[in-house]
Amino acid sequence: MTLKNILRGKKRVRAPAPPANVSTAPLLDQQIQAALVKGKHYEPQQLDAGCGQSVGKQREHNEDSLFAFSITIGNETNSVPLGLYIVADGMGGHQYGEVASNAAVRSVAGNILRKFLPYVANQSEAMDEPLQELMRAAVDEAQHIVMQAAPGGGTTLTAALVLGTQVTVAHIGDSRAYILRPDRRIEPLTRDHSLVRRLEELGQITAQEASVHPQRNVLYRALGQGEMLEPDILTTPFPQPGYILLCTDGLWGVLPEEDIYQIIGESTNLQNACQNLVNAANTAGGPDNISVVLVQLLG
Repeated sequence: MTLKNILRGKKRVRAPAPPANVSTAPLLDQQIQAALVKGKHYEPQQLDAGCGQSVGKQREHNEDSLFAFSITIGNETNSVPLGLYIVADGMGGHQYGEVASNAAVRSVAGNILRKFLPYVANQSEAMDEPLQELMRAAVDEAQHIVMQAAPGGGTTLTAALVLGTQVTVAHIGDSRAYILRPDRRIEPLTRDHSLVRRLEELGQITAQEASVHPQRNVLYRALGQGEMLEPDILTTPFPQPGYILLCTDGLWGVLPEEDIYQIIGESTNLQNACQNLVNAANTAGGPDNISVVLVQLLG
């Protein structure tokens, strides 16, 4: 799927002018949540996002990095939300871990956004490059950047590019992306590239054994580790209603999925939800750095 195809296929009928007594004030958080529940339609389509981060309770340095960017490209006939969201968990200690994760996030974000800036400035510059190829090229470039910036270090990387109603995810390591649906389903979009996950897939250990395995943090695939890189790339519809959640293992490795869902459902907005998730992970011991990004599509 390319930007040009999305624009061509997303023609909208101009809405009738609102009555004179209708307020144009921004929606309150409660109104946004009520709209999601009732399935109301708003123009233009837009992305709402929150993020949160903490060093945790047992680490001296934060080796996580995150990135959250949202805009809406719209006019009378087209409305195309564009968002890029990334989490990365560095490895190699303070000297290399935080350098690796920061370099990876900045490299991927810069690479992708540079592709879209010409279109933002001029609609005639519509991009034809397939989004999965775009993401793969950005990860490949980040691999070289990380190896130069943090030799001996490495990082996980989970990135979600939202364009219109589609999400393209690039993933390597054991940070995660999830879909959260209104019926309390939490569906993983990514697969951990970890030793214990592989043992679990082979049926050699159970999920419970994996959660306490002494090598649960050992990865067999990470950015900056080795010359050959095989990121997982996938595209899926954005859940409507629902959320996309990105997080490092400082969150998903500490809080059960049902607790994550409950905390988000009880929060007044996405930023509040992310902070509440971080606080809950710290209350549960905060054994690792925590990063979380939560996104929903309105309209």
